[in-house]
Amino acid sequence: MSFEKKKYQTIRQAISPELADFIYRYFSLQETSAKWLIENQKIPLKNPLIGIWDHPQVPGCYTRYGDCAMDTLLTQLHPLMQKITNYKLVPTYSFARIYNKGDVLYRHSDRDSCEISCTLHLGGDAWPLWIDPTGEQSVMGGSASTTVVKKNAPKGICVNLKPGDLFIYSGCIMEHWRDAFEGKKCGQVFLHYNNVDGPFGTENLFDGRPMLGFDRAVLE
Repeated sequence: MSFEKKKYQTIRQAISPELADFIYRYFSLQETSAKWLIENQKIPLKNPLIGIWDHPQVPGCYTRYGDCAMDTLLTQLHPLMQKITNYKLVPTYSFARIYNKGDVLYRHSDRDSCEISCTLHLGGDAWPLWIDPTGEQSVMGGSASTTVVKKNAPKGICVNLKPGDLFIYSGCIMEHWRDAFEGKKCGQVFLHYNNVDGPFGTENLFDGRPMLGFDRAVLE
């Protein structure tokens, strides 16, 4: 069944495991160097130029919005994303995280810039993703750890990825989540696009940035 009908699809080895491992090591080094700069050079903890640890969705894990390498993946995989979805897409932004043991990604749907999204497993321990393909809105309120989900919400389907595997989904209409992480570390990057012929058109190109390659927070 096509993406246009299901609104989700798994692509095995969208990038090679070797490339995924390289990017994971690169990202892990970014986290280590960012911690050193904060501890030794008194750089503020909330600095979008080196990454943050206080994103409200999963507090405590290292997060990068619009990193140059990740935004390069966003453009590199653009043709594949268009081929699989059969949509004409515009890139909006990349968002990468290194999760730690015990982290939880609570059930949620995404904002407008994430109409067509994918998660790419870079490395570390495997961590299943759950997605509700019904499109039913089960989150009743709250934010992150205070998320309230209605009773008898659809249980969803489980998606398991290996390094280099990609899962594409309709992020604005399909709720998705991850249960408490039982591994040690897990590196993921989310790549987001809009359908040119969809409700948002090209209005979210680069997620409001003049170009790719940096966190839009630096413009605020």
